[in-house]
Amino acid sequence: MLTQARKMFYRARGYYAGNLNNEPFRLDPYHSKFWRKASAGAWEPETFAVLDKYLSPDSDYLDIGAWIGPTVLYGARKARHVWCFEPDPTAFRHLAWNLELNDIHNVSAFGVALSDQFGVARMASVRGEPGDSTSSLLHDGAHGNDALTIAWDQFEAANDLSGVSLVKMDIEGAEFLVLPTLVPFLQKHRPALLLSTHAPLLPDTERKDRMSEIWDLLSFYQSCHQGDGTGRKVEGLTEPTALAGFQTYLFTN
Repeated sequence: MLTQARKMFYRARGYYAGNLNNEPFRLDPYHSKFWRKASAGAWEPETFAVLDKYLSPDSDYLDIGAWIGPTVLYGARKARHVWCFEPDPTAFRHLAWNLELNDIHNVSAFGVALSDQFGVARMASVRGEPGDSTSSLLHDGAHGNDALTIAWDQFEAANDLSGVSLVKMDIEGAEFLVLPTLVPFLQKHRPALLLSTHAPLLPDTERKDRMSEIWDLLSFYQSCHQGDGTGRKVEGLTEPTALAGFQTYLFTN
């Protein structure tokens, strides 16, 4: 009863008063449970540490897989400009709402999916709930939505991305399709790359080869560390934990 009363209060007020890594924000009331967890410092503190380290007022941030915006909102306070992608229409609606609630104007938010070509693709949530942070181009269930896709080279050609100091990619398995298209840009400008991998979403027979391919594509980076806060240096992406779990890695020079 108390939880329901809180939700009703937040929705009547129009926002949840929370914080992200001790930065105060007004946040959409429909995700109050998540915002409460984030405000308590219990959601990916290591990700905020990466944003703190690699963003500055004279650098830009690229967030591929923005969801409802926790990293976008925080990144907008740290970086000169933020470009972000979130193709799930439910999540994008809340992302746009959170940007408006905080009067943020240095973010270019796109409700499209990065892919290897321009077109339309079917995407759906792993758990079957729109906007729940697991929507992926790897899933095309009947409960999903059609998403407009844009190729990376099309987006890069239309924007000056030379000031990007950090790229975050968390796209629920679509990284195996999208990341190869970014490699020339990453190799030229060498931004830090915070990459979440989703090998368990692939067939067992493909996991090792696809993860090995990612490692080879990113071999121009001088170091790779676990992005889970352990700081452990990684020498490859085919160890059992990488193939069986959802892992995050930080590639840097």
